[in-house]
Amino acid sequence: MTPDTPQERAERLHDRTLSSPHDRFGERLKTNATAEVLQTRLMQAEVASLNTTFEHLTESGALPAAAAALLGARRRYIVGAGKSATYAALLAADLSAALSNVFSVDGQSLTELTVLTDVRATDVLVVFSLRRYRAESVRFGRLFAEAGGTLVVVTDSADAPLASLASCLVIVQTGSASYADSPTSVAAVCHVLSALTAASAKGARRRLTLRDRISATLGLYHAEPIATDASAAGSGPAEKGTGARRSATRKHRTHDHQRGNSDR
Repeated sequence: MTPDTPQERAERLHDRTLSSPHDRFGERLKTNATAEVLQTRLMQAEVASLNTTFEHLTESGALPAAAAALLGARRRYIVGAGKSATYAALLAADLSAALSNVFSVDGQSLTELTVLTDVRATDVLVVFSLRRYRAESVRFGRLFAEAGGTLVVVTDSADAPLASLASCLVIVQTGSASYADSPTSVAAVCHVLSALTAASAKGARRRLTLRDRISATLGLYHAEPIATDASAAGSGPAEKGTGARRSATRKHRTHDHQRGNSDR
């Protein structure tokens, strides 16, 4: 990964001091910028954050290590609080499609108390902990690690509260031109991590096939018409058949008209 220039390092350190959306709003969103200028700035920042994240993760090998931890686990727990709950739900949804025993610790159907009551060395907890680092996620991750479980931490800094306790530390860049830190790299990490895990999971293909069959039985999805190249171009078999029928009808009517004239 290309080292940061002194200016880039200073900018990144300054950005880390803007801990709240309120602080970032005035700093990042200039009132005199047009929508087009702001859009360009936002898109460039998202691309830069994603590229930096992928470069760092390629060098660190953190994602293959996290995938290996998930594959070797007996139970797989996913947690995030506040905005991070969205990332936890995304990862849990993708993992559960290919793996069994994936549990979202949402505080309702499954609580921290229930998980901590029975932590085994073969259990893994994936914690999404991004600034401003929700206290409940930090507390839960710490207690889970102390109980002997394996901790995978997805965070935005090597100095994050749970970083030192992580068996696998996945660091993402969340720099943005918006008042909200970027979700792009976090969502991308969820996507790559679930794909890496599913690719090596025994029975993943069979599980996905079974899910499709059950989904069809339950009627979960709206049935979309299957479009062909011909029909998409407006000249499908159905339309051709309709045109042929119309032509035959016109010929039949002409013949009847001519015959009627001769009868008269």
